[in-house]
Amino acid sequence: MRFVMKEEKIPLIDCPFDYLFGEASGKVLNEYGRFPCQIQCAVYAFMLKGNACATLNLTQYKVNENDLIYVKPGSFFFVHNFSEDARLCYIVFSSAFVDKNSYGPRRFSLPTISYNPIVQMNQEQAEVVISFNKTLELAVNCNPAMLSSERMTHIFHLIQQTYMDLSSNADKLAPPQDRKTEIYQEYSDLVLHHYNEWHNVSAYAEAMHITVPHLCSTIKQVSGHTAGDIIADAILMDAKAQLKVTSTPIKEIAMRLGFENVSFFNRFFKSHVGITPRSYRNA
Repeated sequence: MRFVMKEEKIPLIDCPFDYLFGEASGKVLNEYGRFPCQIQCAVYAFMLKGNACATLNLTQYKVNENDLIYVKPGSFFFVHNFSEDARLCYIVFSSAFVDKNSYGPRRFSLPTISYNPIVQMNQEQAEVVISFNKTLELAVNCNPAMLSSERMTHIFHLIQQTYMDLSSNADKLAPPQDRKTEIYQEYSDLVLHHYNEWHNVSAYAEAMHITVPHLCSTIKQVSGHTAGDIIADAILMDAKAQLKVTSTPIKEIAMRLGFENVSFFNRFFKSHVGITPRSYRNA
């Protein structure tokens, strides 16, 4: 199934169709600033105009005109602000479509190179992206339509490979990371994979084969945040997303996030957010 829409809200969690493409304004996109969402679909977006600030997983990014953005399935996404004049075009693939059509296992929906969610395009590349989106819209809206889910599979593979090439080239041009930055990136990746079971910094230090003081001082120097803050941020992103988007009982959310009982979770949440999980859900 296919669908195209303009000036409508991009799906909050997953795409109800195999794929979806169109344009969105800053006003629409700022709706994502109400609370973190865990995106299940794959989103490729291109900033046509304006700028934005958003957190993707544990990192805050600035997005500018001619930036290509990739939000991989399973990412936590939270918008801080889109400028009033912001406009972007997007192509969204549902989680079911990604599962069915990615090369090999679903993990390949995240390219095997280092994940770079934002790639700056030059003007010539930007014009190609804009023309490509317009061609897709014409193809799906003509009579009879020239696109189908089967044909869109080839386009999906093309987009995947193009993103991988662009991201790889950007990595080659970027200055090499120093050891401290590498430690921070490794730590952040581990936190995203284990925050619901490892709540103590010592578990990550052991997995990384470095001492706790060395890990803590490095994280603080690189990010300005403590290692414990980063674990808490990951837990809170997931908790907020579940509280707002699902009807899962708070006790079950607490267990999923690795808390021994709901009382510990309530105290943790209130100490960081200022209100209880129930109050946050009902707000």
